[in-house]
Amino acid sequence: MRDLDSWVAETYSTSLVVIDRGIITYEWYADGLGPNTLFLGASMTKSVLAHLVGRAVTEQALRLDDAVTTYVPELGGSGYDGCRVGDALTMTTGVDWVEDHRDPSSLASQLVACFSEGDDSRALLTTVRPGAPAGQQFAYCTADSQVLDWIRERATGLPFTDDLQRLWRDLACTADAVVGSDGYGVALAGGAVAATARDWARIGMLAVDGTATSADGAPRRLLDERWVSNAVRPAYPFLAPGRLPSSITAHAGFGYHWWPLDVGGRQVTADGSRGQFTFVDRTTGVVVVKTSQWPYDEFLADRQFRDLSYLGLPIVADAAVAVRSAQPERTTP
Repeated sequence: MRDLDSWVAETYSTSLVVIDRGIITYEWYADGLGPNTLFLGASMTKSVLAHLVGRAVTEQALRLDDAVTTYVPELGGSGYDGCRVGDALTMTTGVDWVEDHRDPSSLASQLVACFSEGDDSRALLTTVRPGAPAGQQFAYCTADSQVLDWIRERATGLPFTDDLQRLWRDLACTADAVVGSDGYGVALAGGAVAATARDWARIGMLAVDGTATSADGAPRRLLDERWVSNAVRPAYPFLAPGRLPSSITAHAGFGYHWWPLDVGGRQVTADGSRGQFTFVDRTTGVVVVKTSQWPYDEFLADRQFRDLSYLGLPIVADAAVAVRSAQPERTTP
């Protein structure tokens, strides 16, 4: 058993922000950090990408049943030839890919190097080879995210940064985000958005029901209701919580680049390397943002910190609901 302070410390937290139905009820930052600090979301960026893809689907610019090569013919002959857009969205493409950033020679490390060294990340994607049949098994794969963004860009005509800017404006975010890109201007849509904790919370709030609050205080629908419902649920039984590789977590499944904690999609989170989380309870409207900086080199330690986080986040959210009536003064994010 741990109290809040112990949990925060043991999981190397750098910020913890709790939003209850759009209102800040708790906000803490590690020394030297604060509301204006930009926190690298790492793979939480994938959930931002999911919102952008969902908007493209909502606006009928994109269909999940379409072939990947319909939008990106450059991937013909690669492992993505024969895959659907939905396969990339659920990371069930089956391509020959191992997400191992501890091995500097892995394709995953080579992909990240394209962004740190200014190389061509999309040229690397064309070299990814086939593996298992699409739609039959899950493998965590940042290449799928990059391919998904390539598809979204072709369907909408908007580079990632332009589409993100549109979303940022519609969510009334209060600070500019930073996006990492390769030497050809292609964004690392699978892992390189940095934003304030409050703006990460806005990303979570959109996952509640697909609406955002407009300037006049009225809700504005950005994502189709059916999209939101499907995005936070496992698309296949083997994507349900407890069915993913235990090296990732035993506490969550996989939806549309979001991580559901239950098959009904009531609780869901964005999840980034070294402890970046935007947790959403879609029933109560509570969002919890937790950023962290835990050690990554030892995979068992990494899994331990992630499991502790997955166990603690719902408790923090439930506590926010329990004290709603006891909040004398609250501020908008």
